[in-house]
Amino acid sequence: MKKWPGYEHGINFGGWLSQCSHTISHYDSFIQPEDFAKVKEWGLDHIRVPVDYDLIMDNGGIFLERGFSYIDFAIEECRKNGLNMILDLHRTPGFSFDPAVHENGFFESEFYQDMFYRIWDRFAERYADCSEFLAFELLNEVTAQEYCETWNRISNTCIERIRRVAPDISILVGGYWNNSVEAVRDLALPHDEHIIYNFHCYEPLLFTHQGAPWIASMDHEFRCPFRMKYSEYAKGSVEQLGAAFSASFDRFDADAVPDDRYFEALFADAIAAADERNVPLYCGEYGVIDRVDPEEVLLWYEAFHTVMKRHNIGSAAWSFRRMDFGIDDARMDGVRERLLSLMKHE
Repeated sequence: MKKWPGYEHGINFGGWLSQCSHTISHYDSFIQPEDFAKVKEWGLDHIRVPVDYDLIMDNGGIFLERGFSYIDFAIEECRKNGLNMILDLHRTPGFSFDPAVHENGFFESEFYQDMFYRIWDRFAERYADCSEFLAFELLNEVTAQEYCETWNRISNTCIERIRRVAPDISILVGGYWNNSVEAVRDLALPHDEHIIYNFHCYEPLLFTHQGAPWIASMDHEFRCPFRMKYSEYAKGSVEQLGAAFSASFDRFDADAVPDDRYFEALFADAIAAADERNVPLYCGEYGVIDRVDPEEVLLWYEAFHTVMKRHNIGSAAWSFRRMDFGIDDARMDGVRERLLSLMKHE
């Protein structure tokens, strides 16, 4: 697998400039300079910074200089601390991965698509000279599979526009079903040698999202261990998530339990596609909800990172603080060092 140096062991600053209260007081308080220093002290090499368009653009499409100042701050702190950074557009006019936000119409509207291009034009103009330690992620978690062809067209157009002013900056592209690993093969052929194929991993969802209050079908008191039989995963997925979520367990022995072979099988086609096209593969989000016992979280991380290490796949954990997955949260104090060792492939 082609490596992406400098983006091997990272973490997300989720909830700071995206999925948040878009107020100055929040922006100023959620992340501080010492948080960048802590990530460096942890031995990680990069930070993924999700941003919503609200940060840098008003409802009329006018850019907001104050919003850009927070991105400037993040870039400068990464520079000072010897960290690389991914600038991730988490929400664009007309689209959000979260249906509760009610951002709709992006894939049908040339008006919204033009706003998207304008955002990336501005990012490229402003940050083209940071390509040694900054990468661009075009859009977080495209949802429906039916958007695949349209998204490939939009992403290629956007890349062409970025390349006019930022010819060598790395650009991440993910696919449908919320950056599913299964969508990697359907991504457009790489535009050039600086394209990265991106996916997210929260599998098995029954384990990583157990008790999640935002999943309406799930019993919020439901709990399960990681090393549960595949037959129990299939049954629990039907009961808690719906029948469609049980299909991924059919390939395994019903009496076996997950380990690194689960992720090896899950990622196999994406790895093959990336190898065939000589494109680095990267996992921009992964993690386990804070309802899970930290020792169980370690078991999941161990299995996941065994495969990441085996295939030279870089990754960024979700998330640094709070957001239901926080690694810096007090509940992780007893396992954090062991968790970081797994993240760093030690």
